[in-house]
Parts: sequence; structure tokens; C-alpha cells
Amino acid sequence: MKFTSALALSLLLSLGSAAWSADLFDERARIERVEDGAFAGTLSGQKLQVFRDMGETLFTARFTSADGAGRRMATQAIVPTKRKREAPAAFQRLAGMDANSCASCHRDPKIGGAGDFSANVFVSEGFNQADFDTTDPQFSNERNTNHLFGAGLIELLAREMTADLQAIRRAALVEARRTGRTMRKSLATKGVGFGTIIAEPDGMVDLSEVEGVDTDLVIRPFAHKGVMTSLRQFSINAANHHHGMQATERFGARWTGEADFDGDGFDDEIGEAEIAALVAWQAHLPAPGRLDDLDAGNAERVANGERLFGEIGCASCHRPALPIDSLTFADPGPVDAAGTIRPGEGTDRRYDLIEAAMDLPRNDKGQIMVPLYGDLKRHRIADRQVDGFGNELLAQRFVDRDVFQTTELWGVGSTAPYGHRGDMTTLHEAIEAHGGDARASRDAYLEHSEKERADLIGFLRTLVIP
Repeated sequence: MKFTSALALSLLLSLGSAAWSADLFDERARIERVEDGAFAGTLSGQKLQVFRDMGETLFTARFTSADGAGRRMATQAIVPTKRKREAPAAFQRLAGMDANSCASCHRDPKIGGAGDFSANVFVSEGFNQADFDTTDPQFSNERNTNHLFGAGLIELLAREMTADLQAIRRAALVEARRTGRTMRKSLATKGVGFGTIIAEPDGMVDLSEVEGVDTDLVIRPFAHKGVMTSLRQFSINAANHHHGMQATERFGARWTGEADFDGDGFDDEIGEAEIAALVAWQAHLPAPGRLDDLDAGNAERVANGERLFGEIGCASCHRPALPIDSLTFADPGPVDAAGTIRPGEGTDRRYDLIEAAMDLPRNDKGQIMVPLYGDLKRHRIADRQVDGFGNELLAQRFVDRDVFQTTELWGVGSTAPYGHRGDMTTLHEAIEAHGGDARASRDAYLEHSEKERADLIGFLRTLVIP
């Protein structure tokens, strides 16, 4: 691990946190554990930097069986689930394990980035049917690796949008009770509409017109389907699925009654503070940016491509920017699901994502504009004629097979290939595959001249990871 200064090293050791070693005679990725409860409260300055450095080291660590890697009798399921029989092989591409390190897949164009087709993973339906040994799409969905740059800002946007939507629901119920009349309220936050909620005077709520979000109105901004609430949940899931490192807060005694749920001889393989360090590093990854060193001719074509992007309707879902009110990131977050610690259940930490939002503009209200080119909403993007994105056979968390969350396009110029399976080599192919809710925009794109389409592609290719 590289420390930023002697002070950082002193602070790390004084807090009893992890130390990594190049000891030739020890094959562990970690020599000492990060103690649960370490780095509590509000983190800033050197203390925060050390915690982030620890997270980066965990993200890039190549965990070994000496660390507890492997899940001999545990499945890849989100809900702790025992295997019916011991796994025939420690590593396999089917239900995992399939990687020693987070950085094995999140690597392009640099650590924290995306993965190409060779890094695809297989996700079983519902995350709880695990003893399969085939890549047949009847048993698993094949998924490409998304990049994580700007992920902390995405999670903060999702938290604020969730709070707005749930406040609308509460207000509608209060007004319905007060007036004795049915109340219809539009569910809209940050300029994105999620349908309508209907509240009755007796307290009943009609959710049939809610769209693009779960009926609990929680925005889940991660994974291709928009089904993961937080970086914390994502990290716990991935540590078990890909590395066989079981997080204590989900697989330990609190939930399962066992310290060694997978039966590999190692108790409490990855602790609460270690997950928190992973979250802190991911949350601070900077927002992707734009190429700005174009000559006059290319700049003119890119500007034309950006104009066409809005004109044909791409920006109605791939919104250039959404406003955020606060950069303060609390871990654990306010709306995580069971199996992930929540505020007050472990050690609470807070820090500001100042570096992640460096140089981002503000609107006239003083809000930071997050240039995600997305809307954190699910859409149906396949139909009978154009079904390139409708190639999965299994629903995930009750989200229809042809429904996906809008992919954020920031960084798209650095993260080929494209599509949730990573099987589209060009942006043109990805646009051409849009059906369903995106069909009109796709058709309008194809109606333009080859040069105009190239201008639009050129604009997208300026959206890069710095």
C-alpha cells in the first residue's frame, strides 16, 4: 500500500487498521484486518485519505484462500444460501467464484473502470438458485461490467430522488385524509417523472400508475436493471459472488447464526469497516468528463452531434445533468435493504465527496449539476421488431426482461464494448438496438445522414473517464 505521507502511516497504525505486507513467506493479501468501529464519525483530511487508501488496496487486493477466499458451501445468492453439495471447482465462470480481485473486472481504462466481454459474469434468477453448471440463458443472465466513476454522486442523487418521491406519497396521503377525497399526485423529482400515485382517504394507495421505479419508491441506481440500492450493498454482494469473501454483516452470526457460513474454516471474512473502506474509495471516484482539446473543425461537428442528441429525443432519458443538493455521503445509507447494516446498527461514517465533484458546474439555485447522461429510471427498451436488448430469459427482482435502467453515458467514450452483455462493439450498434420506449429516437437517428450520425457518435466519444 502506498501511503501519502509519514503522518498517514502513523495515523493508520495508531488506529489499529489493516497493514499489507510484501512478506515472501505469507500468501495472505491482508496481514492485519481493519478493525470494526475504526474511522468512525465525520471523516475529512488526512484521516479520510488514509481510509480511502485502505479501500483502494482492498479493491485491488488479490484475495487468496489464506484470506478466506472461496465459498465451499455457500452460493452466490444475495440472501445467504447453502449449497446442496460442495462446489466441484473453486473457480468457475458460471455461478462464480470468478475473480480474485475487484480490479480483475473493473479495470478499463483504469482501476474502477469497466470490463470487456471476457470479464462478463453470470447472474442467476432471483440470486438464490445457485447450483447450476451451464451458461444456458434459461439459468442465468450474462452481464458486462459497468464502470464505477462518479458512483458516489450517483448514489447521492438516488437518495435525494427517493426522499422526494416518498415525500410526495406522504403528502398525498395527508391531503386525502384531510379532504376526504381521492388525491392524484405526479411523482416527479429533479425533472424526471415516475408516473402518478393515487391516495385514498382510508389510507389505501393505488400504485398502478407508478413507472420506472419499485413501488416502495426507492431509486436503486446500480446494476443494469437498477436493482442495487447502494455501493455498500453492491460491495457485499460482489465480495461473496466473485471472491467468496463473506461480509460479517450479512453472512455472520447476526443474520445466519454462524461465523463461518461457507464452511471454509475462516470466520467473519470481511468486516464492517473493510466494506466501509471499499465504499469510501468507490464513492470518491471522480465524475467522468469531456474531451476539450478538439480543433475547431472537430469541435463544430461534436457540437452538431450534441444538438442532434437532444433533437431526436435521446436526452429525454439520457439527461445531460441532474442537480444534487448535498455532497455529504453517509455510510451506511438511509434506504438500504436488510442484510446491509443501516444507520445505528454499526459504525456510522460521513464525508463530503468534494473531489468526486471537482469542477462540476452549479445551476442558478446553487445546486451541483451531475453530468451523468441518465435519469436513474427504468424503461422498456425492446419491442417485437427491435429486440437487441431483450435477450434475457430471466427476470431480476421482478423487473421485466426487456426493462433496464437508463445507462449513464458519462465515460462511454472510454468503456467499449456496449450493451448489458457487452456484445456490441460500436456505439452505432448500441443505438440501433434501442426499441420500446427508445424506438422513436432510434428511428430518427437512422433517418439522418451518415455524416450526421457520425457527428452524434463523435459527441458521445468525447464523454470520457479522465
